[in-house]
Amino acid sequence: MTEEKQKTINKLLTVVVLLAVGFSFTTGFILGGSGTTTTEVREVQQPTPQAPQAPQQPTQPTQPAAPSRVQVSADDDHVLGNEDAEVTIIEFSDFECPFCGRFYEQTLVQIKADYVDTGKVKFVYRDFPLQFHPQATPAAIAAECAGDQDKYFEYHDKIFENQQSLNTENYKAWAEELGLDTASFNSCLDSQKYAQEVADDMQDGVEAGVSGTPTLFIGSPEKGYTKIVGAQPYSAIKPVIDAELSN
Repeated sequence: MTEEKQKTINKLLTVVVLLAVGFSFTTGFILGGSGTTTTEVREVQQPTPQAPQAPQQPTQPTQPAAPSRVQVSADDDHVLGNEDAEVTIIEFSDFECPFCGRFYEQTLVQIKADYVDTGKVKFVYRDFPLQFHPQATPAAIAAECAGDQDKYFEYHDKIFENQQSLNTENYKAWAEELGLDTASFNSCLDSQKYAQEVADDMQDGVEAGVSGTPTLFIGSPEKGYTKIVGAQPYSAIKPVIDAELSN
């Protein structure tokens, strides 16, 4: 072999060795082989452009709903004031209830002065004796007996002004103080003549949605009534009466 041929062979062998070493290195880096070097490829999510939001319109404040009107019967119960008055107040009440006593003392007196005595409003009292007040029904019967002698509201006032002294003896004594025919009154009271009338009042109250005392209904049969629950102050009831009178 000539020297020229030997140099050519040596060059070819060198190229083959370099190619083999380079292939082994490159494959191991990409695949990781059995070594410890690895490459993790993550896809980066580009944020999706959002369409510009239209400016929100300011919302109007919600108006409170007008109180619903209901129907309730005044029955044939006793009326205080002008029977032809445009507006009627019907109270379902309990003679032994302390809140009813407070309503009588603090609120009814002002309603009477401003509206009943001036002929604008008539007031009807209906019985709603609660079971846990043992004198509520007897007192209601006593007032009805006084009504037989046209003294219902005088007796109604007498009861509320002596609410801590409710008993049969006092019912008869108050009848005498008011100048009633005591024999007739006592007979009416002892026979419980008006027990069913009182029970019927309470049933009407239940059907009208009464669940406690005092409960007022202000309005008229034609337009319906606004219901007010509890011993509300005069300042809370006056606007309701004025609204009824202006309609």
